[in-house]
Amino acid sequence: MTLKAFAQSEVTTSSQFSPDTNRIKSHLFFLADDLLEGRDTGSRGHDIATLYIATEFAKYGLTPMGTEGYFQQVPFRKASLIQDSPKLAFQFGDDTVTLDYPKDYITSPDLLATTSSLKGEMVFAGYGIVADELNHNDYKNLDVSGKVVVILSGKPLSFPSEEGAHLASGYQKNKYAAERGAIGVITLSTPIREKVRPYQSLLNYIHTPRMAWLDSNGEPANTFAQIKNSAYLSRPAAETLFAHAPQSLESIYHLLEEDKVPEGFDLPGTVEMSKQSLHSQISSPNVVGMIEGTDPVLKNEYVVFSAHSDHIGFAKTVKKDNINNGAMDNASGTAVMLETARLFSGLAEKPKRSVLFVSVTGEEKGLLGADYFARNPTVPLKSMVANVNLDMPILTYPFADVIAFGASHSDMKASVEKAAGNAGITLSPDPWPQQALFTRSDHYAFVKQGIPAVFMVPGLTSKDPNIDGGKAFGQFLATHYHKPSDDTSQPFNWDAAKTFTEVNAEIGYTLATQEKAPKWNEGDFFGNTFGQ
Repeated sequence: MTLKAFAQSEVTTSSQFSPDTNRIKSHLFFLADDLLEGRDTGSRGHDIATLYIATEFAKYGLTPMGTEGYFQQVPFRKASLIQDSPKLAFQFGDDTVTLDYPKDYITSPDLLATTSSLKGEMVFAGYGIVADELNHNDYKNLDVSGKVVVILSGKPLSFPSEEGAHLASGYQKNKYAAERGAIGVITLSTPIREKVRPYQSLLNYIHTPRMAWLDSNGEPANTFAQIKNSAYLSRPAAETLFAHAPQSLESIYHLLEEDKVPEGFDLPGTVEMSKQSLHSQISSPNVVGMIEGTDPVLKNEYVVFSAHSDHIGFAKTVKKDNINNGAMDNASGTAVMLETARLFSGLAEKPKRSVLFVSVTGEEKGLLGADYFARNPTVPLKSMVANVNLDMPILTYPFADVIAFGASHSDMKASVEKAAGNAGITLSPDPWPQQALFTRSDHYAFVKQGIPAVFMVPGLTSKDPNIDGGKAFGQFLATHYHKPSDDTSQPFNWDAAKTFTEVNAEIGYTLATQEKAPKWNEGDFFGNTFGQ
């Protein structure tokens, strides 16, 4: 968009909060500019973005709450797989079956070692999940100590979607295996998984590095030294592995379709795996500012706004435009958070609780910056009472409602509904519960530290009967998501940006002024798992 078109926009106001669309637009245009080269974590472009955010916080008079002024530097290890190094072979008696990488299997770089190898017996362990709360234990009566566990991708169909997404995450499955002494993990594709994410599509990511933040001892977080190697098998490779097994792979797949859980068993033969990885270290900052509360007691509690400032950098393409600008993902959410911070700074009477504004890095690498902040907070952990996360609000149509992923898990639902009503907007339920979006953005790092959270996006109901909000949302995902076309040439609806900012500010204000801090619902899985 040209500077002339930018100047022609109008500033509109509302009764309690008056977001300035020109300010929102200017933040978004700067953060999504080609000069920032897609804001990849650790890049110069992302450093420029975080400096911009910090200077805006300073302009609004926010108190610096990082470890170095507004900044909280996050140290990362970056691991890349040497593509000609992976080796994997099965030994069945006198027969050796060698698989081809990446045709038959894929593996990821190792964050702990530059040379990774193992040799061991194998045990089939169903989905590889332990969930006492759902009366499920795939390791029951299995001895996997010193062995390689072979597990199915995904989870039982009967598992609740959000709870199941947590229990079946790669981190959790590695944790279950490591705690029981396994030395490696082999994951099998399934017909159900193939429908959602075909093995062939995974080949697009084999060159993608892995990253982890480093703890005070310089060790990568969320890793398990016990697990020496891992692999993900295509269906033909899995059939090769099960050719001599006591139960055929086809019969196991049939059980899955009936939502029956196959029992584990020892697999014949041994597996030998090796690979090599390259390691490097980078750092990238979170940016943290605060509006102090007015109540002498409640000001020691914090409502936390979060939005990720990073994106994915350059695209691997021969096309002229190879910059993933990340205008909607997540320059839009960051712009809304910045304008929200300005609105709070200008309140004649500040809320009772303090409000933290946290711009996090490394979301695209696995929610890493948020996880680092939630586990190394610059305020006492228990003082953070709620998190409101802004990630990829689609601002192309005049929405009439908002969605707060995770609202049903705590009494924040009533707070969000009240706040949305103050801005003339309704709260709608999660339209995609099967996608478990509650576990897929930065707020989840706060949830895992016991903090009730919501992930805010515009709803699918449009004020304009000629516009289908759901179609507009789907069109962005199909056409622009994680592509260079996610830039400022998209048809932004600046009235929608204003409305979303107003709703966001109202939600933060409600949470920061209500008498009691948010609480998990009685018996809620996430409250019981993390909130104790």
